[in-house]
Order: sequence, then structure tokens, then C-alpha cells
Amino acid sequence: MLNAILPVRSLLLAIFMLMAGGGFMNTLVSVRLERAGSGTMAIGLVGTAYFAGLVAGSIRAPALLRRIGHIRAFAAFVAVLSASMLAYALHRDAVFWGLLRFTDGICLAGIYVCLESWLGERSEGAARGSVLAGYMIALYGGQAIGQFTLNLGGPGAAMPLLAGAILVSLAAVPVALTRIAAPAPGEESSLPFRELYAISPLGIVGALLTGVMLGAFYAMGAVYARRSGLDLSATALFMSVVILGGVALQWPLGRLSDRMDRRKVIVIGFAGTLAASLAIALTSGVLLLMIFGALFGGLSFSLYPLCVAHTNDHLVPEQRIAASGGLVLLYSLGAAIGPALGAAAMTLLDTAGLFLFIALCAGAALAFGLWRQIRSQPVPAHSQETYVVLPRTTPMSAALDPVAAEESSDRGNSGRLEPRQPA
Repeated sequence: MLNAILPVRSLLLAIFMLMAGGGFMNTLVSVRLERAGSGTMAIGLVGTAYFAGLVAGSIRAPALLRRIGHIRAFAAFVAVLSASMLAYALHRDAVFWGLLRFTDGICLAGIYVCLESWLGERSEGAARGSVLAGYMIALYGGQAIGQFTLNLGGPGAAMPLLAGAILVSLAAVPVALTRIAAPAPGEESSLPFRELYAISPLGIVGALLTGVMLGAFYAMGAVYARRSGLDLSATALFMSVVILGGVALQWPLGRLSDRMDRRKVIVIGFAGTLAASLAIALTSGVLLLMIFGALFGGLSFSLYPLCVAHTNDHLVPEQRIAASGGLVLLYSLGAAIGPALGAAAMTLLDTAGLFLFIALCAGAALAFGLWRQIRSQPVPAHSQETYVVLPRTTPMSAALDPVAAEESSDRGNSGRLEPRQPA
């Protein structure tokens, strides 16, 4: 693995620094708006603004890359993101911060597109899986570590923003100095949502509802923790535990899904997310909250790559990258809806409403998954595609799929296949 990631170490260092410097902003914005007396719906709408920016940036950034190149685009996005982070210290207002969060989303989408297309271009063959693993470690590891930046300087201090902006600015250095050649401009592709649903209804519905659940959590999870009595340090720990739990279970659940009807693993994942969400909503002890939080992260974070893998089981090889791009865009749309709906649930049902809402989404997906098992036959385990853990960032992340790249390169030898029965 080390030999595979050393050639792209500058890119992986950049994403780690970016996540360590900016990965805590969802938590910080929610906590500080709540402390300043902003309403629950206002906090939720600010969270929606971020994910809306992420969707907009995912759609528009590739055109900018084709026009000015990867390095200049990356530097521009990092500069604007760093300036935006510093601007939070100027004025604390939900509308102003919502505009900043929308800007942050656009910038981070542009950064993801730059790095993911670059990594996809520079990794080949067997090395692609190692590069993807390194990228996931850098992405989620930096995000988890970055949560503890909240503890710098007290509840209302500017120090977390200053430290984060410094790290984000320095992330441009390894990319600006890299000797890795930038990839040639290319065209991204995706499958229409209607066509994806016809191919795999469970994959589409599962990806959308997973986006709704995790969008609500990222925007409102810190508010839930604070209103449950956790101090700032414990809130940062709770968010970090959920993220790290999400990393821990993705691979074992994926391996299990390769050996049995993948729909059953997806159903188990949604059932477990439902149970963990209800447990969090009903618990009051800090230790139990951390344990159930880790379980919630482990199960809910695994659902998106499971849905991608299930969809891929019903595709011909040359459709996989386009389908993965469509699924991550659908996930992002769900994440843009989730914060406002989660905030509405907290307004109606008090603090526990957030995880009751997430439990409702998991329950709806669980019911749909059970219905699909009744309506259609499973893909035999030996015919399923290999599970791959993919990030939920931008459609460009599909280029990191090592199985899709291998199959696409070999499709000329095997001929075109027809998609399997929808499931």
C-alpha cells in the first residue's frame, strides 16, 4: 500500500490538512448559532445552505477545471475557503453565516473535484484500491481530528477559525509544489435518476434517504449534543466518535455483503440505524451516548457504499462510473434537504426530534428494502460485483472506483452485457 500512495502523498496530505482545518465547521457553526440564540429552523437552514453549495459546486466545478486547470482552480478554491472561514469572526448572524456556508460548500466541492479527478488519473491497476483507501483515511481521519479544534480558546473565541484558516491555507502548499502532472481535462458523465431507479430502486431510495439522514446529523448533531447537556469538549468527542465509528464498520459490512444477498445487509444496516437512532434519542448518559453514537456512525456511514454496490450489481461495466456519479449527486441532494427537515423535527418534538426523524427515515428505507426483497429475486452472491468503499463527496469520486476502472478497461474483451433484473 505504501508504494502505491507515496507518488500521490502530496494530494493526500492536502486533503488531510483541509479536513483537519475545515472539517469541524458544521459543528462549530451549529454550536455557536445555538449559543447565540438562533432558532432551530435557522440553524437547520444554514446547514442546508452548505449542502446546497456542495451540490452547486459539484455541478459547476468541472467546467472551471477544464478552463483554467487543476492547480490554479485548487488554489482559487482554497483561498476563497480560507477567507470565508475568517469572515465568520466578523459578524454572527444566521443569514450572513448561511451565505458563508453556501460559499464553503461550493469551495469544498471544487477542492474534492480537483483532488479526486487527480487521484483517479494518477492511480492505475492494483494501486487504485490502495490510493482509495489512503484517500478515505485522510478524509475521515482529518475530519475526526478536526472536531477537537472546537476546544481552542473557549466557547466564543476566534481561535478555532484562525487555526482552521491557517491549516486550510497551508493545504495549498503541497499541491502547488507537487511534481505530479495535472490530469488532462475530461468530461464527467452520469445516468439520469429515472434510469437509475429503473435499474435499482433500492439503491436509489437508499442513497437518497441516507443523504437525508446524514445531512440532518452533520448539521444538527452538535446542537443535539449541546441540548442533551454535553459541554463543548464532549460535543466534539461525540461528533468524532460518530465519524470514526463510520470508518470502522464500512469494510466488514461490505465484505459480508459480498458473500450473501446484498439487500439483506442493506436492510440490516437500516434496521440497525433505526435502533441506534432510537437509543440515542432515549438515552441520557454520556457513556451510552458515545457507544450508541459510534454504532450509529458505523451503520449509517456504511449504507451509501452498500447502495452503490447494490446498484452496480445490476449494471454493465461501462455504466458503473456514470451510475456512481448519479448516486453521489442524489445523496448530496438528500443531504441538502436533511438539515431543514431535522430542524423541523426538533422544533416539533424538542431535542430528541432529530434522532426520531433519522429513525423515521431509516424505518421508511427498511420497509422499502423489505418490499423489494418480496418483489424481486436476488443477484446470486457469486455474480455480485466486489464491494468498494467510496467517499460521499462529489460525482468525481466515482473515478476512484478500482473495480469500475478495471472492468471498463476490459469490457472490449467481454462484449456488452445487458443489465440484470431490477432489485
